[in-house]
Amino acid sequence: MINGNSKKETSKRITSVGIIFAAIGALLFVYFIWKASPGEIWGNIKQLGAGFLLVLIISSIRPVVRAFAWTRCYEGEPRLRFRDAFGAYLIGDAVGTLVPLGIVVSEPTKAALVRNKVPLLAGASALAIENLFYSLSVSLFIFSGTIALMLSFPLKRPLQIVSICALVTVILLIALACLVIRNRWRLLSGILSLISRLGFVRSFVENNRLRVLSFEDRVYGFYGRNRSRIVPILLLESCFHLSGVLEVYTVLFFITGRPSFLTAFVLESVNRVINVVFKFVPLRLGVDEAGSGWITEVLRFGKASGVTLAIVRKARIMCWTAVGVVLLVRRGLTLRDVTEDGGSTLQEAIGTSKHSSVSLNETK
Repeated sequence: MINGNSKKETSKRITSVGIIFAAIGALLFVYFIWKASPGEIWGNIKQLGAGFLLVLIISSIRPVVRAFAWTRCYEGEPRLRFRDAFGAYLIGDAVGTLVPLGIVVSEPTKAALVRNKVPLLAGASALAIENLFYSLSVSLFIFSGTIALMLSFPLKRPLQIVSICALVTVILLIALACLVIRNRWRLLSGILSLISRLGFVRSFVENNRLRVLSFEDRVYGFYGRNRSRIVPILLLESCFHLSGVLEVYTVLFFITGRPSFLTAFVLESVNRVINVVFKFVPLRLGVDEAGSGWITEVLRFGKASGVTLAIVRKARIMCWTAVGVVLLVRRGLTLRDVTEDGGSTLQEAIGTSKHSSVSLNETK
């Protein structure tokens, strides 16, 4: 087992790495704003004005559909209520935004926040299943966006190569995922067995392997038990991406007055790529400005439009993060509470006990 000192050391390393990435991102953020013309960007933001409220309204679709999809992936009684899932989703995303390398604790935190409502293993496995559906929808969205980019806009050789590489990568990932699910390859338990054979943490593996197998059975068995839910869940995940496209369209409409739905579709698919590749960078500082500015320049909207779009996204994220923080405070919790508890949730879900002795909502 990992002792408290080791956990603290690991936490410190994660925090240090996160701070380094945040600092590099901040420097890139300043650089790309300067390169794209701060005056033009400020002019774009002023043109958006009250339109930002419309952006916020459109973006509210995202947490709603993801939380609802989570409830649709849940099996058993008592049912996971939308209200509980929605609150947990907002708080988990807020933690992921505010904590360095928050991706490590964001999803476990969501499962931890509903464990006083539903069994932890059931809630965590439902969340894992929802993330699989989301990942599939992201892959399909990136694939279709890349195809649209290649067929609809004249691209220079480097961008053609990048687009082809993205298509090949998505195809391979989808094929691999289908192969894993179809053959029910037990990757997690297999990795644990390999670690055990190598002589590492053998007692931990022996104590937890059956629980990992149970977790995998829940995930792999979902399709066979709930085929009628598959299409509705995928439609919910599609609404998440549609919201992103409408958001891009709205911003471009206010600052340029001449967008097309196809342009917004391509821009949002590029944003999905940035989110996937640079998930570890807080707020995608710098990289979002670079990617969005580059692609809007290719689409002849100007680099400043793309950088403005990236800045508006960050403002939207911070607004929803504020909502998550308010919900966190209303529960009497702090970021430290949820990060420490979220960090141990996955181990608890598949590990040492079937039930948590202390509810996250009781942690002070």
